[in-house]
Amino acid sequence: MITQDITLRRTIKWSSFSETNTGSVREINEDAVFSNSDYGIWAIADGMGGYEAGDIASNMIVELLSEMENTVSLADTVDSVEDTLIEANRNILEYADVMCEKQMMGSTVVSLIIRGRVGVCLWVGDSRLYRYRNGELMQLSRDHSQVQELIEQGFISKEEAANHPEANIITRAVGACDEVYIDINVFNTQIGDTFLLCSDGLHNAISEDEMIARLSKMDIQEAAHSMLSLALENQANDNVSLIVARGEVDKHPLHNRVINERIEQCYE
Repeated sequence: MITQDITLRRTIKWSSFSETNTGSVREINEDAVFSNSDYGIWAIADGMGGYEAGDIASNMIVELLSEMENTVSLADTVDSVEDTLIEANRNILEYADVMCEKQMMGSTVVSLIIRGRVGVCLWVGDSRLYRYRNGELMQLSRDHSQVQELIEQGFISKEEAANHPEANIITRAVGACDEVYIDINVFNTQIGDTFLLCSDGLHNAISEDEMIARLSKMDIQEAAHSMLSLALENQANDNVSLIVARGEVDKHPLHNRVINERIEQCYE
C-alpha cells in the first residue's frame, strides 16, 4: 500500500506479515486472517471455541471482507467494513438457525484501516490491536469481556485478569445477537509505526514486554515468527493468530498523477 505523508510529501509503504496456528490445545483452527496491504486493510476473526462451528463464523467474516470493493476514501472504507460486519452478523445467525439447529456460533473480530496519516480500528470482542511507537506499546482496542469490566470497575487488577476464572468470557461477538455493536477508534499514524493485530491466543500467552522486545528489534516477519513460537512454547491454550504491519518511507515513490490525485481525495 502506498499512502502519502502530507507534511513532507513523502510516501509511506505499509508492509505486513501474518501467522496463524491451532495452538497447543485445540484440534481445529477457528481463527481466520485477512490482509490487504495494497489497500491498507487488515483483520483477524476468532471463532468462538465453545460455540458450534466457530471456524465457519470466522471464515464468513474474512470472506465478506475479501469481497469488499477497494476504495481510497477512508470514510467509504470504514462504512464498508462496518456494513460487512453487520452483514456477517446476519449471515451467521441465519446459518446457525438453519444448519446448527439454532445452536449459537460466533466470532470476535479486530480490523485496521490505514489511509495516509489516519488509522481506524473497528472491533467486536477481545481480539486486539496494538501500536508500537518510539519504544511504547499502546493497546488501541478495548476488550469486550467480563474481566475488562471488572478491571474498569476496580474489582481486579490487570495482572489478576490473566488468571481470572472468567477470563475467557466475552460480552460481544459477531453472530451472538440480533444486533452487533461495533466499536471504532480513530488515531494518527506516522512513519515507523508498527501495528500488531492478534487473537486472544497470542495476548493471553505472551506479555506486552515480550511483544515490545520483538517489535523493537526485528523485521516484521521475524517478529511474527518469534511471537508465535513463544506463544507455542508457553503452551497457548487457544488458536494463535497475528498480523504485524509496519510503515516505512517508500524508496521508490509512485509518480502516477492519477494515483496521487486519488490518494489526496482522502484528505478533502
